[in-house]
Amino acid sequence: MLESVKCIILVLSGKGGVGKSTVSTQLALTLKEKGFKVGLLDIDLCGPSVPYILNLEGESIHQGAAGWVPVYLDKEQRLGVMSIGFLLKSRNDAIVWRGPKKTAMIKQFLEDVDWQELDFLVIDTPPGTSDEHIAVMENLRQAPQCSAILVTTPQEVAIEDVRKEITFCHKTKIPILGIIENMSGYQCPNCNECTNIFSSGGGKSLAEIAKIPFLGTLPIDPRVGKLAGIGIAAVKELPDSDTSKVFNHLATLLSTTTHNGS
Repeated sequence: MLESVKCIILVLSGKGGVGKSTVSTQLALTLKEKGFKVGLLDIDLCGPSVPYILNLEGESIHQGAAGWVPVYLDKEQRLGVMSIGFLLKSRNDAIVWRGPKKTAMIKQFLEDVDWQELDFLVIDTPPGTSDEHIAVMENLRQAPQCSAILVTTPQEVAIEDVRKEITFCHKTKIPILGIIENMSGYQCPNCNECTNIFSSGGGKSLAEIAKIPFLGTLPIDPRVGKLAGIGIAAVKELPDSDTSKVFNHLATLLSTTTHNGS
């Protein structure tokens, strides 16, 4: 099914709680707003949050003639979504699976979903470099243009975990598009001033040390936080925000890279 996908973007981080799902969903929404046809695959089997973030909870998937049909966010079907969350009765249901069952489910997600023609497939991954990641890599060896975006927060503990993710990408020969530093300060919705709650600059320093591109910083912005559960792109709702500037830059970079590589 991946033959019809022009470009695959993996959103990775060695640590949980850094905002991978927020980055994944906002990136997919931004690309949709730019006129691209996009798929969003949530392979965080134990913590599928994409259906909630996009206000798609309660939706279900069904089997079509060519495979599973994704859930579409819009009538024009420019953003299709697949997540194990659509197979659960409740968001409180726990997935208690060993590695082989996880691997089989991810393989099914990658091989049996009828995405149709896609410009981009964004894959939201769980933390770490374990079964889920290995299953993805094994199934993407023959896939078209595939690259990774690494997400970190400014704290040293998160940065150290992302170092391992960089090593993982090098070992699996996945090109790294760059690093995003999320939760980089708190941005006041009233005065727009940004205050560093934790620290800052860690993601940029790591990018310089690892010699990979730095894609920008995303502050903690309560206005963006309110978009979770609504399924609206920050670039549409908050076009002048720092968050929108980063995602606009990312969309431009991806469209340019894909065009030059095609």
